[in-house]
Amino acid sequence: MIWKIRSRLHDLASRGWIMGILNVTPDSFSDGGAFLDPSLALAHARHMIAEGADLIDVGGESTRPGAEPVPADEQIRRVIPVIQALRAGSEVLVSIDTADAKVAEAALHAGADIINDVTGLRGDPRMAPLAAESGAGVVLMHMQGTPRTMQRSPAYNDVVAEVGDFFRQSLDHALASGIDPMCVALDPGIGFGKSAGHNRLLLANTATLAAIGRPLVIGVSRKSFLSTITGSADPAGRFWPGVALTALCRRFGAHIFRVHDVKPHREALRMTEAIGRGV
Repeated sequence: MIWKIRSRLHDLASRGWIMGILNVTPDSFSDGGAFLDPSLALAHARHMIAEGADLIDVGGESTRPGAEPVPADEQIRRVIPVIQALRAGSEVLVSIDTADAKVAEAALHAGADIINDVTGLRGDPRMAPLAAESGAGVVLMHMQGTPRTMQRSPAYNDVVAEVGDFFRQSLDHALASGIDPMCVALDPGIGFGKSAGHNRLLLANTATLAAIGRPLVIGVSRKSFLSTITGSADPAGRFWPGVALTALCRRFGAHIFRVHDVKPHREALRMTEAIGRGV
């Protein structure tokens, strides 16, 4: 399972990756405001790298349910100093979490390697050409609606089939736009326009989504649907269920795990892989 990022080939078949979340925002659902200061953001990124993060996902716009859009210039003001500092002091891969091509272009120029687009290249018509020209890795996520509206009344006839169809259509769109399909990873968008039941069905069918043939990204860390089973209303209290799902979804064939708490997820990943190899 190869992911091509700026001409470099990365094999995720035997060793999955941890994507550390770095929200440079005042209003993200779990840690909004904690890392708005660039120095605090950089310190947290370094902490995640020390704990074993394979890449750092930097975002300047919250995509929590009900979130309002943030202008591109404000996103740039928030994320670029952090990306520049990361690139100056580390070789870790950096992704920019944005649906705005202006932000993505500035981030790539500052040293980012990957575009993580919650709209799956559909939010900004300039994004696909930018991705094609840059050779950046691309994460295409499924979302029903927008962050502002997505959780009002999500509905599907068959959520697994519909997300799978979206993945195949997104790959076709990427190819038609000149993007190397080897550069593409796919994210079912857990919690993005899905009910708790939809989320559980998608996770139970991780193997079906992974069989499409591109690296599969899973992001469940601290999300509210976990509380429908555990009963914990505090995002920090949803920690262990997320770790369990990292192990489970890796066993089902997922490759990249977007998390807040790097060390325990990484340890769960390595243990699951060792058991899978019979080591």
